Amino acid sequence: MDAILLVGGQGTRLRPLTASTPKPMLPAAGVPFTAHQLARARAAGIDHVVLATSYKAEVFEGYFGDGGAFGLEIEYVHETSPLGTGGGIRNVASRLRGDDVVVLNGDVLDAHDIAAQVAQHRASKAAVTLYLTRVEDPRAFGCVPVDDDGRVLEFREKDPNPVTDLVNAGCYVFRRDVLEGAIPADTVVSVERDTFPALLAGGERLQGYVEEAYWLDLGTPTAFVRGSCDLVMGVVPSPALPGPPGQRLLLAGADVSPEATVDGGTAVGAGAYVGPGARVHGSVLFDGAVVRPNAVVSGSVVGRDAVVGTGTVLDAVVVGDGARIGSGNELLRGARVFPDARIGNGVVRFSSDRTS
Repeated sequence: MDAILLVGGQGTRLRPLTASTPKPMLPAAGVPFTAHQLARARAAGIDHVVLATSYKAEVFEGYFGDGGAFGLEIEYVHETSPLGTGGGIRNVASRLRGDDVVVLNGDVLDAHDIAAQVAQHRASKAAVTLYLTRVEDPRAFGCVPVDDDGRVLEFREKDPNPVTDLVNAGCYVFRRDVLEGAIPADTVVSVERDTFPALLAGGERLQGYVEEAYWLDLGTPTAFVRGSCDLVMGVVPSPALPGPPGQRLLLAGADVSPEATVDGGTAVGAGAYVGPGARVHGSVLFDGAVVRPNAVVSGSVVGRDAVVGTGTVLDAVVVGDGARIGSGNELLRGARVFPDARIGNGVVRFSSDRTS
C-alpha cells in the first residue's frame, strides 16, 4: 500500500534547531523523527512511501536512500515552491500505485492504529477517512463533528466556538481518484480549508476514524522534547527506538559520569558527555553535546557540539548547534541560544515569557 509523508515544512517555531536541519529530521529519541513514522508505516503494512519534500530536501534522501534498509520502497518528490497541504499531496500523485493512499503529517507523533483506519475507510467506501482525536481545547485545531455512523458533518478550521472536541489529527486515507480529481495540480491548496469543505459540499462521504490514542503535534520545542522523552520511556511505542525503553537512552560513544543523574526520558546523543554532579532530566542532547560538572538541564534541547558550562542551569531552553554557554549562568522559560553563540562565565540570568 502507498503512503505520502508530508515533510516540506520549515519548522520556524523550532528555530534555531531547524536552521540547518529540517524539522522532521531532528533526532527524537536517538533517530530522526521521520524514522519513527516510517517504522510505524511499515508495521501497518505500508510498503511504498513517497516523501513530499521542500525545505532542505536533500537531507532526507541522503539519510533514507531507497528505503531498503527500512523495509520500504521510498521515493522523493520536491516542491520548488510551497503548495500547502493539498498541493503537496497532489504533487506526488503520479508516483502512486494503489486505489487508496495513506497521508501522514511530518509534524505529528501518534500511536493510532493506521491499519484499522484503512479498514474503516474501505468498509465505509468513503472518499476520505480522517483520523480524529479528542482534545481539551479544540479551538486551535480543525474541529470535525460526526454523526452516529462516523460520517463527517462539517469541517471547521480553528473554530473559536467549537461544537465538538473531536479534531483533525493529521492522518488521512484518500481514494486515489478523489485525490487526483478534487485537488488541482500545481496549485496552492489547503486540504483543511479548501478540499474537505468542497468535498462535503459536493455530497462526498468523508468518514471520521475516532481513536483516543497518544497524539502530539511536535511543532514547538516544548512539544518536541516531550515527544522525544515519551518515545524513550515507551509511552508511545516505536519500532525505530534504538534501545529498550527506559528513563534514559544513551547512543554510541555517549559518556555519562556515574556521579551524574540522567533520567526522565533523556536521550544522550552519540559522543555526548555529561560530567559528574550534573543533572539532566527530560531533555534531548544531540550528538557531541557537552554538559559540564554540576550543570542542571531540564526540559531542554542542547544542539550538536554545544557546551553547557559548569554549574549552569537550563530550564525549558533551546541551545543551537555549536553554542557555548559559560559556567554559572541561568537560562529559563523558553530562552533560545542560536548556533555558535558565545555566552561568558556567570554573565547571564535570562528568562523569557515567550511560548516555548
